[in-house]
Amino acid sequence: MTISLHSACVPLFNRQLGALLHWLDKAEAHATARKFDPNNYLQLRLAPDMLPFIAQIRIASDAAKGCVARLAGVEPPKFEDNETTLADLRERVRKTIDYVNSVPASAIDGSEERDIVIPMRTRDALQFKGQFFLQHWALPNFFFHITTAYALLRHGGVELGKGDFLAVY
Repeated sequence: MTISLHSACVPLFNRQLGALLHWLDKAEAHATARKFDPNNYLQLRLAPDMLPFIAQIRIASDAAKGCVARLAGVEPPKFEDNETTLADLRERVRKTIDYVNSVPASAIDGSEERDIVIPMRTRDALQFKGQFFLQHWALPNFFFHITTAYALLRHGGVELGKGDFLAVY
């Protein structure tokens, strides 16, 4: 049995972005219970040379909307990257979910051989065919940043477990 590209990505993005909203709620509750500003999480890093929590959320958002848009053959929507609070990040995640759900399956399915070009800042653009792009670039990139965001919140003391990551709560 084969699965369509739409069914291989859109439900997955919805589930993990929904889980991310849950994590942000738990982070806010954790900070409130301990009487500190929840926005302290925004600059969390595991190492000095890594991007902070806020960037992990932005990039995960960009990965989801960029994947769906590119598979559909359209330009990804641009978000301003101007979030400064957990509430702003929640809004970005919700906008991402709305966008992902706005692209019809018919625009994505059949794009297995579509040429996908990813512009890069420090090197030549990357070029893929649609299915390879989804399986070997878009999904791994999305999960890298989602997992990093999860790890940062765990490191920050937020009580998250495997069920939270897998959205079984």
